[in-house]
Amino acid sequence: MKIDLNADLGEGSGSDRQLLQLVTSANIACGFHAGDAQTMLQSVRWALESGVAIGAHPGFPDRENFGRTAMQLPPETVCAQVIYQIGALKAITESEGGRLVHVKPHGMLYNQAALDAELAEAIARAVKAVDPSLILVGLANSELIRAAERFGLSSRQEVFADRGYQADGTLVPRSQPGAMIESDQQAIEQTLSMVQHGKVRAVSGEEVAVRADSVCLHGDGAHALEFASRLREAFAAQQISVTSQ
Repeated sequence: MKIDLNADLGEGSGSDRQLLQLVTSANIACGFHAGDAQTMLQSVRWALESGVAIGAHPGFPDRENFGRTAMQLPPETVCAQVIYQIGALKAITESEGGRLVHVKPHGMLYNQAALDAELAEAIARAVKAVDPSLILVGLANSELIRAAERFGLSSRQEVFADRGYQADGTLVPRSQPGAMIESDQQAIEQTLSMVQHGKVRAVSGEEVAVRADSVCLHGDGAHALEFASRLREAFAAQQISVTSQ
């Protein structure tokens, strides 16, 4: 059994370089919700130094709220914005001798695309336009995964170690109780259930079927590095290989 472990980078956390020693994929902010050309370049260099797969992390144009504000933009606008962001990181990555591997939308863009087929298609269309070999990462069983399939893209279904789930398989909004799992042990148990058994218990009590190709680890948490180490130890104890391949 194997799993990819990913984290978001270039968003202002002071632990990015250390976190890269524990994950296998990095989602690098592309300037719209966080980051800029210099942080993108530095993140790419650190990822290459650590042998971690590099991905673009495009978001809504919402630096003031870290990309977490709901937006209703025309699909063509979203498509153009995502092309712009992916293209920028792809150029920086290739200038350093690396290769862009995947695309994972950020924040509210990710959450809205999980439910909105038209928005998901705008993102998938953008990914395919830049490079059809890129892997599109989306919430397990979401519209984003279905859009990737319709556009002939490879996809990676993602689950979250420290987020609460609703009965429909979506994440509990951050504004609601149960959005974040504060207990490391509970988060590890939830992750192992998703990876090994393909199921997660929703905050309402139901068991929800999920497919776990990649686990997202939030790198901006107070104990991100400690939790990442504990999660890696739990995977090793269960003979689960951690790899981006």
